[in-house]
This record gives sequence, C-alpha cells and structure tokens, in this order.
Amino acid sequence: MKLRFATAILSGLLLAPPFVSGADALPADKRLAPPKDLNGFFPFTPPKTKGEWDTRAEFVRTQILLSQGLWPMPTKTPLKAVIHGKIDRPDHTVEKVYFESSPGFFVTGNLYKPKNVKGKVPGVLFAHGHWKDARLSEEAPNIVRNEIATGEERFEKGGVSRFQAMCIQLARMGCIVWQWDMLSDSDSHQFSREVVHTFGKQRPEMNKTENWGLYSPQAESNLQSIMGLQTWNAIRSMDFLLSIPEVDSERTAMTGASGGGTQTMLLAAIDPRLKLSFPAVMVSTSMQGGCTCENSSMLRVNTGNVEFAALFAPKPQGMTTANDWTKEMATKGFPDLKKLYTTLGKPENVMLHRGEHHPHNYNSLSRSAFFTFLNQHFKLGHTSPVIENDFDPLTPAQLTVWDAQHPEPQTKGPDFERYLLKYFKADSDRLLQPATTSAAALRNGIGKAVEILIGRSFAQAGDSVWILNDKKDQGKHVAMTGVIRNKTYSEELPVIWLYPKEWKGQAVVWLDDAGKSSLYNADDSVKAGVQELLNAGATVLGADLLFQGAFLTDGKPMKQTRLVSNPREFAGFTYGYNHTLFAQRTHDVLTLTHFLKTAKIGSHPQPTLIGVAGFGETGPVVIAARALAGDAIDRAAVDTKGFRFSNLLDYRNPSFLPGGSKYLDLPGMMALNAPHAIWLAGETKTPAFVSDIYTKAGAAAKFNLYAGDASRQELEAGKWLVK
Repeated sequence: MKLRFATAILSGLLLAPPFVSGADALPADKRLAPPKDLNGFFPFTPPKTKGEWDTRAEFVRTQILLSQGLWPMPTKTPLKAVIHGKIDRPDHTVEKVYFESSPGFFVTGNLYKPKNVKGKVPGVLFAHGHWKDARLSEEAPNIVRNEIATGEERFEKGGVSRFQAMCIQLARMGCIVWQWDMLSDSDSHQFSREVVHTFGKQRPEMNKTENWGLYSPQAESNLQSIMGLQTWNAIRSMDFLLSIPEVDSERTAMTGASGGGTQTMLLAAIDPRLKLSFPAVMVSTSMQGGCTCENSSMLRVNTGNVEFAALFAPKPQGMTTANDWTKEMATKGFPDLKKLYTTLGKPENVMLHRGEHHPHNYNSLSRSAFFTFLNQHFKLGHTSPVIENDFDPLTPAQLTVWDAQHPEPQTKGPDFERYLLKYFKADSDRLLQPATTSAAALRNGIGKAVEILIGRSFAQAGDSVWILNDKKDQGKHVAMTGVIRNKTYSEELPVIWLYPKEWKGQAVVWLDDAGKSSLYNADDSVKAGVQELLNAGATVLGADLLFQGAFLTDGKPMKQTRLVSNPREFAGFTYGYNHTLFAQRTHDVLTLTHFLKTAKIGSHPQPTLIGVAGFGETGPVVIAARALAGDAIDRAAVDTKGFRFSNLLDYRNPSFLPGGSKYLDLPGMMALNAPHAIWLAGETKTPAFVSDIYTKAGAAAKFNLYAGDASRQELEAGKWLVK
C-alpha cells in the first residue's frame, strides 16, 4: 500500500509544471526589496466586520505593548507624588509636581486646576512634542507677531506660550490638566538630549551582556527603549491624574502635537481608562515619526499610525492636519478611520480638523477644535465653537519644579541609565516567573509573546505551491529541485527534494546554514544523517531560507543583516518597520512545514509524520518555529550550539531578535515545544524549567538531550527522527 502511495506522490511531483527561472536563479521573493523605513506608506484597511476588527485590534494592541517593554505591565510602585508651589490666579491655579514612575525615575510637570471645583470634573493629559523645553518655553515677540499675522495665534501675551494657552483654557473650561515633561526636556534631566533625541552611534561602554545601556543589542533584546520609557511615564501620568479626588474617571482625555501626538496615539491604543483622544499633526499614512523617541523595534511592523488611532474606536477621537506629512490625511487615512467608526456604529465620534495652510504646530485654531470637541463629548456646556481668551503667561522661573526646598535629584547620566534598565529587567523576570509553572501557563504567556515577536503563527503560514525545476534518478531515490512559493506573502524558497522510491509516509525538513546544499557532502554524496532518513523511507526536503544559498548573489554567508538608509545606529529605525532575519527564517520554516501538512498534489496522501532538523545558526530558528507550530511538527532535532539571544552584541547579527532575551531566551522557546518530541544537541545541560515543563506535561520521555560525539550529531539526529 505504501509503495502505491509513493508512486502516486512521485507522479504528482513529476507532473508539476516546469520551473522557468533556473535552479540557481535569484528567488522571486518580495523580501528582497529594500527594507521599509519610517518614510514609507502605511495605509489602514478597515475591517468588514466588528468580529474581524476585534481579533486584529487585540493583536496590534499586544504588539504595541510588547514593543514598549510593557508586556507584562511593569510593577506600579508608589508614585510618591510631591505637589508644591501653588500659584493662585483669578480663575485657576497652577502647581508644581514631581513623582516617581518607577523607583528613582522622576516625572516632572505642572498641574492646572479650575478655581472652586465642585464635584467631579474632567481630567486632561497634555503631552508636548519636539519643542525644546516646551513647558518652560517663551516664544520671541517677533515670532508671536508673525503667527498672529498668519492666523496661528491671537494674542501677543498668550501667544508667548501655546503650552500654557492650552492648559489655562482647559482649566477655565472646568478641567484639571496635567502637563508633564518629555525625557531630557524642561525639568527632566536624568537622560540627556543626546540620548533621547539625537543618538547616532553605538556606545561600546554600554554594549554589554550585563549592565547595558539604551540602544544596545541587549536593551533591544529586552525591549527597552526611550520610547518605551516615555510610554510608561504616560501610563503613570494617567495613574497620577486619576489619583486626584476631583477627577472624573469617566471623562479623561489626552492630547498632544507632533511627538506628543505619537504619545497620545499610543496611550489611547493601550490604556482603556482614556475616554477621549486628540492627537494633533501626527496621524498619517506617510512619515511615522522621525525621532528615536518615537520609534522602537517591532512597533510598526505590518501596521502604522492610522491603525494605532483606529485602536481607540469607537470612543471619541479628533485629529488635525498641517502643511507637513499629515496634509493628505483627508483623503489617505481618515476615510478609512471613518469607515471603521461607521462599522462600529459611531461615525459621529471621529473628526478631522484640517489645517494644511498652517505649519507643523498646535496653533490656536487647532486648539479651538480640541476645546470644542471636548466640550461636545464631555458635555461641559460652553458655547461652541470654544474660543480661548488671553492670559498673562508665567515665567520659566515660576513654573520650574526644582527649588531649594525641592532639589533636583542628582541620579542621572550613564550610571542611572544602567540602573534603570537593570531594574526593569529584574522586574520583568520576576513577573514572567509564573509562566514557567506549567505548559498551559507557558503557552498563554510566553507563547503569546513569541508569536508576536516572530510575527506569524502556524495558522498564518500562508498557502504555498511546489514548482518543479529539475529531477534526477539517483537509484533508490529521486532528487528534485524547484521552489516552494508562498502565494499569500509572495515569498519563494529554493528547495531540493530527495524522494525515496519506497516512501513510508514520513517527511523531514533538513536545514542548515548552507541551505539546500546541506543535504550533501563536499563530494556531492548524501550526508550520513540524510541517508539514514532515506534508508528508512522518509522523504527529505532541503531549503534555502532567506539569505541562504540561492539568495546570496556573491555566495558568501550573510554576517550582518540589511538596514534602512538612516545612518543612525538604532535598531528601531529598521526593526520598528521590518521583521528581523531570524523572524523571517522562522516564517520560512513555517511555510515549509505548513506546505507538507496541507498541500494537495494529485490524489497522494499527506505525510503521516513530519520532522524538522536544524543545525548551525538555523538550529534556534527551528526551535522558534516548532514553538509556534506545536503538534504540526511531530519531531524536531536541533543543535543549538548553546546559543542564547542574551549573548549577542551586534543588532545586525542574523540571529538578533528584539525581545529574544526577555521571554526566557531560547530555553523559553524550547519549553514551548512541550509536550512534543524534541532532540537537542549543543546544550551542556537541560535548563531546569524546560525539563520541569516536560515533566509536568507528562512528556519527560519526549525530551532527549544528546551528549555524544559532536561529529556524529547529524547521523544521530537522523536516526532519532525515524526511530
């Protein structure tokens, strides 16, 4: 019976259409295009149904949380807020505030309150963008006059500070307003401006496997970034705002322009406590944010700012445009947001204030649009449109938080940077420990994270077809070359398929850094491990994963991965928009195994058992793929060579993966293989929690650690896969 099935599958393969590109032609793979950067095109495709959107929204929201280092959410320690120096004005008060978002990490700003508050009132978060010392800034009189002439501002006095103008008008409308400093700005000095905004070169002294600094491969491997720290401060700012007794938790809003608009979008996307959002001059299908403080690895892979704004639907949301990258929003992006709000039954809850005739700022017209939108949805009872009145601005000396009674903390600079990242790493490790208690807990915790780090699940592997190029009779087996083309993602993998004439139902994917040629020795004879599989009647598939074999125009192995054209040495500028090579090669393994599991070729039966073997740098890739594929891969044999993401010191290393260290490193992915059979070489001992997970899953016998002669690894792996 098996022989008849083998004849059927062989016939189906041999009857496949010829491969026209040639055996060693460069694959027709979409991923060979230049990597996407922050200036790309980021459209949003509105879903057809609410159910479809709910699924997509959960994935994107979790991706944002991971990218910001906020999954799991860090421990919320006491804020220890200090409020002092009240300034009494006729219709409002201004106070100076600082608190600790994490121990020793200070957030500074001003708190504006209406006079004589009665009952509960709305609370507003105001985040500024890239205006130096924004909260304390004073515009020059000649610039204010020019802005009055162009209609951007209305008053010579109030026009000195559009930041105070926003806060004072909101207080006059009956709102409590918290305006805080971005890192390195105004009173926030624990990080320098060079680190926050202008970082350009990797710092050898901060690029360590312990006590590392921001932008280092290990910071990226633990999803630690300037943007993540600022997002964390926004979350803690919401905590602070809601700690004020007079604030109505059902009427909370956030606004900000430029980089402040980015922060508004992100908090609105991930914090359900926010009830109204108004990101100004930032939501766009075009440029997504040019600063290091607006980018992080993973953040915008297969998504973008318009979809981030969509995550707030159907709650009230407004946005503005200017003569900048947002100028096409009325026709590119906003109509799609409107469709989503309509699908969700609230088309009236989203609005766009157009200001393409003005430059990139939060001018009086845009502020009026926000005031009016807030007045409408929070039912404040003011006449619409709401127009702000003039005021006497406070000086920087009046607004600054630090004074003799409240001295500025001296914990700052590189030592503080190392301390803070070490603190967040220890906190994350502690929070992830419960995930190691059982296979189910691991799957629900670490498994969810790994799926998003890789960016594709087995179910999302795509539909693929086999295209034959050439075939040769090798006596007891047939050798065929061709490609497996993933039609869903426009990806293509050159393969060699060794097919025994007496196939017994098993298929094995054999992977190594040399690609499909790894099936053979230097003299073109079949490797011993592969021959072991063929002798047992298993078909063996060798493949060139991305940037292996036929992908290499010069034939040299890739030592460093491609980057976007931005010269600044920040992983987030590349991997905030593109999958890493490690993730893409994991996609390839999922493509191959999904094809074996699901493809229909004629009337032949599908494999009764699928195995995957991985060696060299490809070994950890196979571990990751198996962690996602689960029982779709019956057996996995891997040589890890002791690899750990935590040992990498180059973010261009082909094995680099943002978040790779954070979620229990490679052992976390090993444990996700439970309860399925695995054979491991390259490990001096079994990581304790991995063997514990297998034991608790009742599968201790399925975890096999090879400690024999390294020269026999491939042979022993082949024997184990078919025994």
